[in-house]
Amino acid sequence: MIYPTERNQQQGHNTRAVHGGTQRNKAFDSLTTPIIQTATYTFNKTQDLIDFMESKTWGDGNDRGEYGRYGNPTVAAVEAKIAALDGAEDAVLYASGMNAVTSLLLTILPTGSHIVMTSDCYRRTRQFCQTFLARFGIETTVVLNGDYEALESAIIPRKTRFIISESPTNPYLRIADLDRIAHLGKKYRCLTLIDSTFATPINQRPIEWGIDFVLHSATKYLSGHNDLLAGSVSGRADRIKALKDARGVLGGVVDPQSAYLLERGIKTLGVRVRQQNQTAMAVAKFLEGHPKIERVWYPGLESHPDYEIAVQQMNGFGGVVSFEVYGDLQTTARFIDALQIPYIAPSLGGVESLIEQPALMSYYEKTTEERLALGIKDNLVRFAIGIEDTQDILDDLEQALQTC
Repeated sequence: MIYPTERNQQQGHNTRAVHGGTQRNKAFDSLTTPIIQTATYTFNKTQDLIDFMESKTWGDGNDRGEYGRYGNPTVAAVEAKIAALDGAEDAVLYASGMNAVTSLLLTILPTGSHIVMTSDCYRRTRQFCQTFLARFGIETTVVLNGDYEALESAIIPRKTRFIISESPTNPYLRIADLDRIAHLGKKYRCLTLIDSTFATPINQRPIEWGIDFVLHSATKYLSGHNDLLAGSVSGRADRIKALKDARGVLGGVVDPQSAYLLERGIKTLGVRVRQQNQTAMAVAKFLEGHPKIERVWYPGLESHPDYEIAVQQMNGFGGVVSFEVYGDLQTTARFIDALQIPYIAPSLGGVESLIEQPALMSYYEKTTEERLALGIKDNLVRFAIGIEDTQDILDDLEQALQTC
């Protein structure tokens, strides 16, 4: 097992992104982590099998299993790197972000337990908790994000097993008070989970604030190139071991090729996120001062409702800017169509800028009234900024806004 060392945790995030959790001596003296593309593993003799079963390691100490679903050295190297970045004892990698959260909850929650989650957690996470987990007698209470009195009131002592939140959230980039959530978790002896996909370990490390589990859709910023699906959960070593054991049963493994690409992407995480932070701040300030923009949602602006919390617990404010164009659904769509740099697409965190109108992308099947009830306005835009030059993006926004 490869754990992040104390030295790793004292190093800067760029150094950890490149070297954190990795072994110096890899197979064939390879500089990069080799792709161990195999579905099963062999043993030279029976005693080798017995020795492996006793230690669950092989050869140079890299994680593997007797069968590919139980372990893979390429995957294990990525898990160690994510753990080093998150400041966690260990991490577990899954086939997608949704597979990560569903596997975590299915593994830990007993029948008849209770979850408290904030209202703007990822909609598919809410759907899983409120629909699928309900079939197992697990109840979910959703409370308004930022209402910590309501959150505490919703906790049922000895029944609530999880407090789940996201920070920043999608699409309004609300920031959870990590210290307060961690305190409630300890007070009522329930576990805490933060989906930190939008922040990345560069901008925010919830474990340092006392959060039990940190989740990433590694598809997004950790990968950084819009070319793979993966998810991760970081936390205490004994808890992560239980998740890895359960993954062997639930089957949500990530393939070695994707793991290799993910590790390669992580190595440039710090430089990519720094560029995205800088451009997003410039875009947010530009839009906030533009006469054709009604409102901007970005935690780095003083106008954002969670600005003070963001300043306290974040190292940067992220690469996503949400804003409302003056106009209706069609006016907003015309603005988006006039842009030349970003692609119209879901997702975020890659080197290419992506833009979407949530009313048409994620909530197309709902009426305007139904969307408004969920807080999704027809004129809302979510801009996931890539690593293009800042001035080029600003110029593109300006020319597109002239069509409104």
